[in-house]
Amino acid sequence: MTTQNRALDVQQFIDDNKFSRFQWLVFAVSFLVILLDGFDTAAIGYIAPSLLKEWGIAKPQLAPVLSAALAGLAVGAVLIGPFADRFGRKYLLTGAVALFGVASLASTTSGNLDELVIWRFVTGLGLGAAMPLAVTLASEFAPTRRRAVLTSAMFTGFPLGAALGGFLAAWMIPHWGWRSVLELGGALPIVLALFMLFALPESVRYLVARGAPAERIRAVLARISASIGKAERFVLGETVVAKVANDQGKSGVALILSRSYVVGSAMLWLTYGMGIVIFYALINWMPILLKDAGLEPQTALLVTSLFPLGGVGAIAFGLLMDKFNANRVIMIGYLITAACVYAIGQVAGNLGWLVVMVFVGGAVMNTTQTSMPALAAAFYPTAGRATGVAWMMAIGRIGAVAAPFLVAELQRRHFDFAQIFAVLAIPGVIAAIALFVKNASHPEKSVADVEPDEAPAVPVTSQS
Repeated sequence: MTTQNRALDVQQFIDDNKFSRFQWLVFAVSFLVILLDGFDTAAIGYIAPSLLKEWGIAKPQLAPVLSAALAGLAVGAVLIGPFADRFGRKYLLTGAVALFGVASLASTTSGNLDELVIWRFVTGLGLGAAMPLAVTLASEFAPTRRRAVLTSAMFTGFPLGAALGGFLAAWMIPHWGWRSVLELGGALPIVLALFMLFALPESVRYLVARGAPAERIRAVLARISASIGKAERFVLGETVVAKVANDQGKSGVALILSRSYVVGSAMLWLTYGMGIVIFYALINWMPILLKDAGLEPQTALLVTSLFPLGGVGAIAFGLLMDKFNANRVIMIGYLITAACVYAIGQVAGNLGWLVVMVFVGGAVMNTTQTSMPALAAAFYPTAGRATGVAWMMAIGRIGAVAAPFLVAELQRRHFDFAQIFAVLAIPGVIAAIALFVKNASHPEKSVADVEPDEAPAVPVTSQS
């Protein structure tokens, strides 16, 4: 397989070799990107009560600033996918991380709500571009049989970052004010971006798909295992039979919207969007809702921080997805999510039960939602993976933009705490139905049984 006369199947090479220190580096960097993404995305919800107090604004006026970064996330993700499938992952990912770091620092100069809205939108552009690129890069260095669990484990960085933001905000805001949270959320990504520029590799699957010189591909694969030898020809899924011949040669947007993928793509968008509605409605509004329900502001922040913390359970979901039908695993997760979110609204008067239900509800909700990128990364082939994952996140984030306005409207209509959470449980049921449709349209046994490159193999003869 490593001789010059035989083309080397890159994914098979990754599958056949031990998970290397180099792959752990890719995983760790991607994890940190997602963690900081979660920190910066959730930060605005934690500082919202301070904005109400400092600028003397009404709660409904917060909706634009809560949605600004989320709108930027959607735009950034839509734009970055096709560019990443055309120009690669590494430098675009590094630039995206630097962008949301700089914009977060700039947000601290805001003197009013309008200025903060603008800077949060720019922050969102970087956040939206960084997340799908990190997911794509990490998944393309993962062995097939461990892809779901590794991608899910990496994506636990998002809820951990969001939870970390809450704990730090509860400590930092009383000492240094709300701007300190954004300052920290800006400085850390800039440091990470500088490290990434020198330490992060380009995706080897992307290099093969784009016909990069053999010596460049070998240099990356040699960091996984020296057994690469002097291979001169490389392919993606050389032994895999094309699933749909009509899609040969398509990439990016054309591939994810092709006849073979369009139904699955639409259902992924709807599923992710419904989960996003639940997550951002709760993470942005829960500190205020809990305060209105009688909790002290600092206690409300700490309780809210428990909600994203539960997302570390995505590792367990990744293991289940590697063994069973991934669509059904996540579908069940969304149904349980709906029940848990409804239950949170029923225990507002009891702090002990509230803490338990917020944590349990968050564990199920975030475990389910953070498993979605792994599902999408496995669904699409290399030629459309970055676009597919990015577009799922981008279009799904329409729900993120709508969520703050939804809760604001429910408050305007004088819905009480329990009624608001009852409404927010409905998207969980819709998400489960969407995955049922996807599974019916694209039957599969498990993520592990579906080669991510079951679209036509891309034979690439590199230059010697």
